[in-house]
Amino acid sequence: MNNPMTYIQNGDYLIPDLKLSQQPEKPLGKYGRMRKIYLKEHRPILYNQMLLSEKLYPHLLEIDETAQSRLEQMMPQLAKEAGATEELKASDPMKWVGLMNTCKAQAEEILMAELINS
Repeated sequence: MNNPMTYIQNGDYLIPDLKLSQQPEKPLGKYGRMRKIYLKEHRPILYNQMLLSEKLYPHLLEIDETAQSRLEQMMPQLAKEAGATEELKASDPMKWVGLMNTCKAQAEEILMAELINS
């Protein structure tokens, strides 16, 4: 941000022409968007500091990627503990889906506490 400050004339006032540098175009996933909402609603000063210092998007991207990898790590263990086996999937698919949904809800609850809302 070593650009000389430029101004735009608006009536009698000169208004700074503020622009953020180019950010990568990778879209945020579910957990990155959830973190953004949390910061905006519950930590507005931190949100604004990160936004103005251009650290917000990289932070949100890192949270999203970390949450996705943690979810992929936790799901097999939670499914095993819940008894959601391939045999159950073949014999009683509805029960298997219910168990998997419960496991995903548990994993997301952990992610919310550890990554999103902290």
